[in-house]
Amino acid sequence: MVTALLLSFIVGPIVLRRLQGQQFHQVVREGTPDTHLAKKNIPTMGGIIILIAAVIPTLLWAKLDNRYVMLALIVTVWMGVIGFLDDYLKMKQRQEGRKNEGLVERYKLIGQVSIGIFLGLYLWLNPISTLPGASTTLPFYKYVLAEPLAPFLAWIYVVFVTFVLTAFSNGVNLTDGLDGLAAGTTAITVATFAIFAYIIGRVDYTEYLGIFYMPGAGELTIFCSALFGACLGFLWFNAHPAQVFMGDTGALALGGAIGAIAILLKSEFLLLIVGGVFVAETTSVMLQRTVFKYRKKKYGLDYARAHRVFLKAPLHHHFEQKGLAESQIVVRFWIVGVLCAFVALSTLKLR
Repeated sequence: MVTALLLSFIVGPIVLRRLQGQQFHQVVREGTPDTHLAKKNIPTMGGIIILIAAVIPTLLWAKLDNRYVMLALIVTVWMGVIGFLDDYLKMKQRQEGRKNEGLVERYKLIGQVSIGIFLGLYLWLNPISTLPGASTTLPFYKYVLAEPLAPFLAWIYVVFVTFVLTAFSNGVNLTDGLDGLAAGTTAITVATFAIFAYIIGRVDYTEYLGIFYMPGAGELTIFCSALFGACLGFLWFNAHPAQVFMGDTGALALGGAIGAIAILLKSEFLLLIVGGVFVAETTSVMLQRTVFKYRKKKYGLDYARAHRVFLKAPLHHHFEQKGLAESQIVVRFWIVGVLCAFVALSTLKLR
């Protein structure tokens, strides 16, 4: 964690100067409040800082023959590359005076799904723990495994893993709309998973708490700590008023990392609690779009616009429209994130 934090302080200014020199400025998303127009000249793609500050310390301090760590790194870097391509194409299209579409949505989704299929198939066919590859655990239950009803249905696990990775990478991306919001919330989430990884990797703690012991899982604590330090280091530059945004480069990488950690620890359902802020943000967008389309079809466009579920989606924009200051929203979402972390940690004893 310390290595990641210090490395981000060293790498951050270098990356910032490079992004400013290339004029890789933020592309303001359609539908965001008008107050965000002032952010269009702030550099984006700052996720490069997070990737460097998280990957290098992990390679320095973790056991590189540990499959938990290597799989988490592969997913994180893969998602980061997809985000980088999306950000880079947006910047180039903007500089050329074209519409800022970035990477075609279909190709982005193919990239996310492909890494999900890879991880799901690998864990199914090459289990990295004593637990069945195509299985997961349930919060609040001792020694209970959720598995497909029959062996020939094990492919459902691959679909499940793909969904978790894709959903959470996009969930963090949706949350990345205010200065420090995604980075701070991710730091809370990975810090919580660091505790779970350490406990799950210890035979004495797991026996006492009544949870499955997974040899080698404790090494993920190093990866989680590096991510935590990288997020804190990025917050140095991203805190309000932000000097740089993480862009899809950082958001997709962090979402992929969180999803991968939960999947590797067989804690996918726990992710709904730990990542409660990301779940709420994603749900707000889905609910807003679904209700809007329904009302538009049944009552017309004017009625649908006048009777939205939220003033704007994702959820943080709704509170902006209600008049809350950006920093106030961010800190309150962090507090909710800490509450979610405490509830998740309580599942270790409430069984």
